[in-house]
Amino acid sequence: MPRAAPAPRTVHGCLCKCLVVIMSLVLLGSFFQERLEEQLMYSLLVEEKKKILWQLSHQQISSEVENRLQAFRDMEKASPGLQRAKYQLLAGAPPHEKKLLTVGVSSALHPHESRLLDTLRSLFQASSGPELGCVVVLVSLSDSDPERLSQTVANISDLFRTHIEARQLLVLRGQLGGPPPLGTLRPEDHPSPCEALYSAQKADHALLMNFAANLSEYFLMLDDWVRCKPKFISTIYWTLSAWQELPWVTLEFSSLSFSGKVFHSSDLPRLASFLLVFPRDTPTHVLLSEFPLLLAQNMPIRFGSSVFHHVGNRSGLESSCFPADKEKVFGEPDNPTASVRTDMVMLSNNIPQYAYTLNKESFATLNPVRGNYLTVILEKPQKVTRVEVLTGSNKDRKHQLQRGQVELGYGPLEDLQGCARYTLLGPVVEGHLDQVVSYEEDSLEALGCIRLLVLEAQESWLLIRQIKVWTTEYDEEEEV
Repeated sequence: MPRAAPAPRTVHGCLCKCLVVIMSLVLLGSFFQERLEEQLMYSLLVEEKKKILWQLSHQQISSEVENRLQAFRDMEKASPGLQRAKYQLLAGAPPHEKKLLTVGVSSALHPHESRLLDTLRSLFQASSGPELGCVVVLVSLSDSDPERLSQTVANISDLFRTHIEARQLLVLRGQLGGPPPLGTLRPEDHPSPCEALYSAQKADHALLMNFAANLSEYFLMLDDWVRCKPKFISTIYWTLSAWQELPWVTLEFSSLSFSGKVFHSSDLPRLASFLLVFPRDTPTHVLLSEFPLLLAQNMPIRFGSSVFHHVGNRSGLESSCFPADKEKVFGEPDNPTASVRTDMVMLSNNIPQYAYTLNKESFATLNPVRGNYLTVILEKPQKVTRVEVLTGSNKDRKHQLQRGQVELGYGPLEDLQGCARYTLLGPVVEGHLDQVVSYEEDSLEALGCIRLLVLEAQESWLLIRQIKVWTTEYDEEEEV
């Protein structure tokens, strides 16, 4: 027999019970969701705090730097001393139009002034006419001896008259205005010789950067005793082009503490003020190494082949106040055992492993498309110190990778399939990448993969000539 329909009150009671159960589940789920979100938020906050604390300890920021982080964030575009700075043009005139690059040289005029003249001579001899057309060389002189200052200006004017007349070379002298900044000396101070040197050097560099801020898009800092590698301007030009759409604060074209660092000119007012915020006993090179960190570049971006080298020796006082600049010299690459995988077209017997062997063999493919990759998967994770990737033929540079980047992989997957995550090492510059690999201090995580990624399709051959890997520490040889 058909079952009798339940009474309305019974149905209502059942519905109420169901609704109570459902609401309880919803509330319980909401409670757990809120707890989960709170836990996640708490974890994120803890991790963020850990990250901040780790950065502070990892970068070994001095207590003076930590105490002035907020002052740095609130810093004006230029400090009062720089806003009221006075400049005297000693030779040349500013260029008519904004340049790509300002090469800034600050010189305190040593008893042997020839090293400044040798640096300028090396700079101009290493550069072609077209290269010099996109730069201006800015020299800032500081000397309390007016006779020696006048003689130096005369020597520069005689030796480099052509470049001065072409507005490629500008020589000036600057002086801070207003009350003395914290990082400079006051009359009542009794500084040590090193403190006096640090204070003067920071003021000189701040004045140089302050004047250079509107001359060009980028700023290259040089010592007054360096030798420049031929075509260094072209090297920097093509590197800047490749890095144009990527975030960076400082690009380092040498392992020297001062020379070879390139900044955005838009950062110069803040950097100049930053140098003057700190006490006189804080060396300039320490602040230059910390500046990128404060603008969220946590690791240095340094290229494997230096284009600047020191010539001669520091003065006696400089040698005692500054650490010896040691050129980082790499030996031969020592590619560790690895397998190579790719999704690019493979032709006949040409296998991707050829790109990783340290001989004349190479890997060739046709018409690569965006997203194609070639990945070196290390048999065992390694502490890699340098990576170089060469594409295109060695003679005429044909068949280069037109647009691509190299990534570092961590967390190797099973069966040598690749890595769990990748971070950018750098873009390929004219078919070539050569960069130093930096690690966070005390990091236990080693490198598992090196991936070459195609960023733009090209309807042509692509020749991946060689991938070189260094896992041994470099030798340090003091410049003489």
